[in-house]
Amino acid sequence: MAETVDLVIHGGTIVSPDASYRASIAIKDGLIHAIGAADAMPPAKETLDATGLHILPGAIDVHVHFRDPGYPQKEDFASGTAAAAFGGVTCVFDMPNTLPTINNAESLADKHKIASAKAYVDYGLYAVLGDDSIAHVPALIEGGVIGFKLYMGNTFGRIPSPSTGAMLEAFEVVAPTGKRISLHAETNSIMERREARLRAAGRTEPIAHLAARPAVVAVEAVERAATLAEWTGARIHVLHISSAAELRPLAEAKARGVEITGETCPQYLLLDETDYDKFGGVVRVNPPVREKPNQQPIWDALVDGTIDMIATDHAPHAPEEKTRPDIWTVDCGFPGVETQMPLMLTEINKGRATIQDYVRWSADAPAKIWGLYPRKGTLTVGSDADIAIVDLNREWTVDDALIQSTSRISPWHGRKATALPIHTIVRGRFVMKDRILQEDARGTGRSVHAIQQMPKPAPRNTDSTMQAITSNTGR
Repeated sequence: MAETVDLVIHGGTIVSPDASYRASIAIKDGLIHAIGAADAMPPAKETLDATGLHILPGAIDVHVHFRDPGYPQKEDFASGTAAAAFGGVTCVFDMPNTLPTINNAESLADKHKIASAKAYVDYGLYAVLGDDSIAHVPALIEGGVIGFKLYMGNTFGRIPSPSTGAMLEAFEVVAPTGKRISLHAETNSIMERREARLRAAGRTEPIAHLAARPAVVAVEAVERAATLAEWTGARIHVLHISSAAELRPLAEAKARGVEITGETCPQYLLLDETDYDKFGGVVRVNPPVREKPNQQPIWDALVDGTIDMIATDHAPHAPEEKTRPDIWTVDCGFPGVETQMPLMLTEINKGRATIQDYVRWSADAPAKIWGLYPRKGTLTVGSDADIAIVDLNREWTVDDALIQSTSRISPWHGRKATALPIHTIVRGRFVMKDRILQEDARGTGRSVHAIQQMPKPAPRNTDSTMQAITSNTGR
């Protein structure tokens, strides 16, 4: 007699980066046990009828800010991961600009305790890479990080931007570890100078934020980071690509063999400069929502692989922090982890790309680039059963009052969508079922750093690193 499995899902359409096909899927002990015809499935303790629904690998959002510890009025790990579950996201990478900043082993250990007690979905934790954390890189890796975050430009938390000299040293230190460095690629000195002049000129209206951060701030930063990565052999990832102009230095660096990847976010694909009038300070985010002509080139770069993935930069704030009259006093960012999948699949329904493309951007590429594949990011036998079951024919309207995030204010409010995750499963366990949060799943999320397997590093110019030139060579 065949062994009994925990769950069999019948009747759905399974989607991979290469194909879509009708099949049943069996889950046992948190892993995908079998995929095939319904009558070939083993007996199950539970079955789910997914007729008319699409079965996707759960999304991996490599860029969220869950504000925990330090800013509970904005978000915590429970509300943030609940929002992820409602968005079909089964793994998140949380950024380190919390209070305290995650820049040493002690703060990292404390954050692991917080996350493991509250998380509904799996997660990775970033640590800051900067002047005050270069010396802590080995301890941070030992403590369990998914990667490092380097702020080339200031954003929420006012983490100091390292000089180019400090960046080079930081890249030298991380390159031999194989870990990836994610970059907030905006040049701080340009932005601060322009913002000071705009303030002095009395410019306080929302679109002044865009004037302070023209695309050249990103172009210069991407070019500089790519040069340092090429020199050191460090792996880098360009966060939140917002402009068409960034695509040239990104593509050129890839063509030269630089270990560089990139992401964009729904706000840069779906919002434009007219939204500053519609939403005011609510739309303020770093980097800024830009002019409409940037949108199609970013879509094209996703489709052709120049941009590797979709993320959200989920960055919640309290409503009063987003509605101040002076744009320079408005906190930057808004929630997005819950709305990314429905909004992107709505665009897929419009023919902007294929659903296979979407699975590549949202699950396959993040898992491969962060060394989690094939445990994560794919629906194949032996992989973790991380699954989003989605209705591609569900018409609904985003309502900020109904989202899971503590921050119930976003420029997505009122937007119509035609797709919605109905069930979300993490390692075989329902965390959201029939659009209801499964409260008993709180605290079941795990850090994925333990399963991360990055390719062998290839550091370069190691004879001229800061460590090499300052060590006692006996000369």
